[in-house]
Amino acid sequence: MGFISQKKARANDVKFNKAKCKVLHVGWGNPKHDYRLGEEWIESSSEEKDLGALVHEKLNMSWQCALAAQKANCVLGCIKRGVTSRWREGILPLYSTLVRPHLQYCVQLWGPQYRRDIELLERVQRRATKLIRGLEHLSYEDRLGDLGLFSLEKRRLRGDLIAAYRYLKGPTGKLERDCL
Repeated sequence: MGFISQKKARANDVKFNKAKCKVLHVGWGNPKHDYRLGEEWIESSSEEKDLGALVHEKLNMSWQCALAAQKANCVLGCIKRGVTSRWREGILPLYSTLVRPHLQYCVQLWGPQYRRDIELLERVQRRATKLIRGLEHLSYEDRLGDLGLFSLEKRRLRGDLIAAYRYLKGPTGKLERDCL
């Protein structure tokens, strides 16, 4: 999905694999022109995966959130089937190491815009906290507080605040312990 003109490609001696080239028409009201590379026409596509991200022609990240939730649910299912102990000491490190990175990556990088996307990702974390023995009777917010976790929306806000702080302090600005 690299964006390089044929003129620049020739100047830098870059060879294209025409079979792998596709046109992704982005944005509303796009006239969707046909393009060719040399003598061959390039196939159009409504979505393409590049660097692990699924980019849709409408630039809607709902698909990416759904894929992240699906991967996280699969890993959570493996934990549920493979781990007999349901105590906090066993489940929480597995969740933090194997499941939460999928959700965090999606929340921080793509920033779900729609409530349904946020709820889809939050449902995975809700399911994970229900796995822990002794916390089943608590509400979701109480389980998060007891485990020292944040909701995904609060985690995104926290990440945004940290990024803003680092931007204001410069590239070498270190966060104070109290800010974390």
